[in-house]
Amino acid sequence: MSPLAQRILFMDGEAILLDKPSGLPVDPPRDGSLSLENHLASLTFGFQRWPLAVHRLDRDTSGCLLLARNPKAHKRFAAAFEAGEVSKTYVAAVAGTPPAQEGIIDLPLTKISSAERGWRMVGSPKGKPALTRWRLVATVAAPEGERSLIACFPETGRTHQIRVHLAEGLRLGIIGDPVYGTPPLEPGAAMLLHARSLSIPRKGKPPVEGKAPLPDRFHAAGFTETTLTDAGL
Repeated sequence: MSPLAQRILFMDGEAILLDKPSGLPVDPPRDGSLSLENHLASLTFGFQRWPLAVHRLDRDTSGCLLLARNPKAHKRFAAAFEAGEVSKTYVAAVAGTPPAQEGIIDLPLTKISSAERGWRMVGSPKGKPALTRWRLVATVAAPEGERSLIACFPETGRTHQIRVHLAEGLRLGIIGDPVYGTPPLEPGAAMLLHARSLSIPRKGKPPVEGKAPLPDRFHAAGFTETTLTDAGL
């Protein structure tokens, strides 16, 4: 049995909500390493069709990933994402503290690339609209200065949106983010970004929803599951 079968947060005849581990890409990478696709056959649970991912999480981002168990459900769920009907909460550990307790980052994003640095997303007036609401969850002291845990509620779903919005909008890079953030606390440690919860409405049925526990890698930064529950997350 796939280890992912032990990480299911919600399942019914239409959907599987999975707690994706950090380090597992959703799409097959060019280097040929394992991806979510290698596990789909073990996530059928009696169905003939493999489930399909409805959205994407970065390789190093852990947490709530929605899979549809049939094409009709996939189409409905994808439309809900496109219409902005899905409620999502992410948490990110950053080096430093934000200038306020909460706020809104309204920063359009566009893709740029260069031979030296490869491709990345940047804020640009000519980019696609991107909006993230955020609030400070907790702050802890650290040898190099304070660290903060920030909850992010994206209202759009642009590539690298939260990573760029925190880095450019708040000038607070995510710890361990190799492109926009600050170095990891330990060599090789994954980025401290986690998809905490997801809720998607359905007509005539309860919503598909669940919460993914805060991974152990956040503990080194001073944040635990209790940090989130105490904040109502």
